[in-house]
Amino acid sequence: MYHEKSYRDLRRRRRRRVTALVVACLVVVAVVIGFGTVQQSLREQGAAAVRDAVLDSAMQCCAIEGSYPSSLDYLEQEYGLRVNHDDYVITYEAFAGNVMPSVVVVPR
Repeated sequence: MYHEKSYRDLRRRRRRRVTALVVACLVVVAVVIGFGTVQQSLREQGAAAVRDAVLDSAMQCCAIEGSYPSSLDYLEQEYGLRVNHDDYVITYEAFAGNVMPSVVVVPR
């Protein structure tokens, strides 16, 4: 049996399609925003981990040699510290051999 679509049925169907499209767009936008937030959080956690690794290596050097190293390069060469310089900018400032150095790590 043939059932003819009324104008009201067509309008209702069109409204459902538009609603589904809007909801799909909102979901995509929410996922993109969430991904960006998670990515930023991971970059900050990575920077904190790099800072902790540099400070741990400096403390190990101080415990073995009796003074803090004067440069980050010394830690990389003598103590096996590996840092991804492409992803992080590291500022290592040593005031004196008996004072813990100041380490600042910033993600690029």
